Amino acid sequence: METKRMLNYKPTAEQLALAEERRRQREAKKLQQQNTQSQTHLPPMFLPRPWKSLPSTQTAPRSTIKVMSWNVCGSSSCSNLFPTSSKALKTSHREPMIHAEILSHSADIMCMQAMDRLEKLSPVLEKAGYSSAYATGPGKQHGCLIAYKQMKYNRVDELIIEYDKQEVRKDSSYPVARIGSSRVTKNIGFMVALAETGTDHQGVIVATTHLFWHPAHWPCIIAGDFNFTPDDPAYSLLVGDPLTEAQSQRLHMSRVIHITIDPTVLPTTKKADDEEGDGSEADPDRVINNSRVATSSDGLLSDLELTSLFIHGAKLRSAYDEGQRAQRDNGTPGDLYTFGDRVPSPPTRLGAHEPMWTSYTHYWKATLDYIFFVDTPKHSINVAGYLNPHRTTDMKSGLPQIGICGSDHVSLCAELLLS
Repeated sequence: METKRMLNYKPTAEQLALAEERRRQREAKKLQQQNTQSQTHLPPMFLPRPWKSLPSTQTAPRSTIKVMSWNVCGSSSCSNLFPTSSKALKTSHREPMIHAEILSHSADIMCMQAMDRLEKLSPVLEKAGYSSAYATGPGKQHGCLIAYKQMKYNRVDELIIEYDKQEVRKDSSYPVARIGSSRVTKNIGFMVALAETGTDHQGVIVATTHLFWHPAHWPCIIAGDFNFTPDDPAYSLLVGDPLTEAQSQRLHMSRVIHITIDPTVLPTTKKADDEEGDGSEADPDRVINNSRVATSSDGLLSDLELTSLFIHGAKLRSAYDEGQRAQRDNGTPGDLYTFGDRVPSPPTRLGAHEPMWTSYTHYWKATLDYIFFVDTPKHSINVAGYLNPHRTTDMKSGLPQIGICGSDHVSLCAELLLS
């Protein structure tokens, strides 16, 4: 009778998925041991960083989500902007470093920007048990990728938002004024809805950039390379801090119209400043060329209109700003170095405890990358831990560097508790 019951036994889908995950973990551990034995004479592929765990007041969180975000500096983005990186710019050197660091986090969800060469990364992700979704802006050679563990999530929907086409006002008869854009960026927001395996009513919304939509039922994670610093007006608007006088002045200076919006603008420079190696023009934060001062008919939003746009929406919370603030408040800062330590900022102002650097190169050094999240009426989120940022001394030669990091940006990783 016992034998008959054993012959009729069929494992559940959850048991099969768990067995498959354990098999992959054994293979990954075996491969890591083989690599360690065969490459003991070589320098490490990347510089590992310690994990910082935070005390939790939640006795029984519903679930945990480990999230990674990284601008991987795709092959089409690397150029002569990194004169100190030497061999680290070669794809044959950078790619193994990037793949190894991505897998080392063992994150549940990964958001990557400036991603290309999917034919190389996709098999690596699939072998490690991840599925992924990818999107690019019009004409871009690289894009955004969201990867997630197959045994934990199923993708149920996705959405691409082209910022150049989003209208911010309805009270104008001019299409350009309704969009209210300063220049054509070809940038996108990419969202993916992930349902937890085995259920269709629990899940998470994941996005690579900020959005103006607050999901009513699922918490939202918004991670990526935002290309603004914690003292920028955009950061304060997203997290709900009031604009300072200095930020208002910065907004005033930025209200210009680029030649990509108004072709009648006279060029002011002949020097091509390729933005990201994709044929578009360079970062306007360095020098605003080929532009004119905006007028009211251009439709750019005023400070009051910008504040009104954000004040009724969801306020974003930052995993690193909250995590590192808690680490300092707990009296165990250790090797904690924050944005507020190098840029004068009131310690109570949001953003002061973001990493000191998330991009560190020969020509520029800045904090540009974030892992944000949004609560819902049915869910609260707390930060359980985070991956320590690189120390400045480790990056002093400028990224990318062999044995340190394969990109000019630092990968971020945080664990979130949902209840």
